[in-house]
Amino acid sequence: MKRPALLASLLLALTLAGLGLPAPALSREAVASTGVIGVRQTQLDPDYWIGRQKQPGKVVLDDKAIAAQNARLQTADPSLYDIEGLPQTLDGAQVRAWVEALSKRPDQTLYDANGKEGTQRQIDKLAASLNLKDIPDAQVTRYGLVTRRADLRTFPSRLRVFNAPGNTDIDRFQESALFPGTPVVIAHVSRDREWWFVVSNTYAAWVERESVAEGSKQQVFGYASRTPYLVVTGATARTVFTPEQPQVSDLQLDMGVRVPLLADWPADHLVNGQYPYTAHVIELPARDKDGGLVLVPALMPRTQDVATDYLPLTRANLLRQSFKFLGERYGWGHSYNARDCSGFVSEIYRSFGVQLPRNTRDQAVSPALNRFAFSVDDSHARRVEVMKSLQVGDLVYIPGHVMMVIGQEKDGPYVIHDTTGITYRKTDGELTRAPLNGV
Repeated sequence: MKRPALLASLLLALTLAGLGLPAPALSREAVASTGVIGVRQTQLDPDYWIGRQKQPGKVVLDDKAIAAQNARLQTADPSLYDIEGLPQTLDGAQVRAWVEALSKRPDQTLYDANGKEGTQRQIDKLAASLNLKDIPDAQVTRYGLVTRRADLRTFPSRLRVFNAPGNTDIDRFQESALFPGTPVVIAHVSRDREWWFVVSNTYAAWVERESVAEGSKQQVFGYASRTPYLVVTGATARTVFTPEQPQVSDLQLDMGVRVPLLADWPADHLVNGQYPYTAHVIELPARDKDGGLVLVPALMPRTQDVATDYLPLTRANLLRQSFKFLGERYGWGHSYNARDCSGFVSEIYRSFGVQLPRNTRDQAVSPALNRFAFSVDDSHARRVEVMKSLQVGDLVYIPGHVMMVIGQEKDGPYVIHDTTGITYRKTDGELTRAPLNGV
């Protein structure tokens, strides 16, 4: 069998959807001391898995190959947006199509945080808030930079809704989030003028207007490509608290975020009332009094997990990066100031400079990624053969979920994932749900 190669074009996307793979022998064993079946304490350390690799430090993709892969993704994947390549004028029909593709009237009963069923009046109000009648036939293309971690919403509203009363972890109006420094196109405004419909490279949705600073195309994309730069390599990093510049004070930057580094900042010049010798001086976007873009210096403590370039893409680094999220709460659509399964793998790969589509459904079928999808015709032996060939960093997809392979044990491949929980069979045959709600 030809071995699926991570080298060929980043990763193997192995789709296991609806294939009825047999439950592993572990499913009937007693629960381990960790409380999670099949997981031992020693396996919660990335060094355990690194030590099982033959060449953990070997570079899987170099900078040139990563750049080529990103270009391929941008060209081939229909879920991505080439916002830098948009024309100077946006067509109104295109803007309407973007909004209507996302902000569809719910076709199922939804409940609020108190368990109260949503009403038709509420839905009508949400539909009216889209302000579709005010979309012009044509408009000048406008740009902005995200200034703080910003929720991407289905509708221009903070209303949280859920599939069932009491099940309040998965807000069905939460799409994703954008991180500080992300370029966007500002395509439309809500009826109350408090929300913008924005298009980023990976997603189009509603954000609160106060989270974006509007600037010129040159300012926005010039910022995103500036050198030298600093990359967040920890799960998160936070800027220094400063009362002088509240917009960039104690600001969270998530793994893979890239910001300009002001490497030539004079050592004796203050940054927001503080000498910078114990920190990196970075530049962050902020809003002026009119919502326009200004770039301001900020301090990133040298104790934070950051680097002056993207990390080398090795299997050892893939393991280290993934385990930095261990224990973080699961956050559907990047809610709870955290991330979900597809956000988790996206952030890991972004710390190497590798781009992925935002959502599981798009990652799993991306034409830019090597992919193996089982069919009903594949035998059990064939499936086992493929499973045994999985390597560190390969992504495994099941309906609505993605996991990253971290190694092989005698009983099969092991994965790390950001999950709401798992279901396993107890020794008496009863199915049990374990609400893990985290990485």
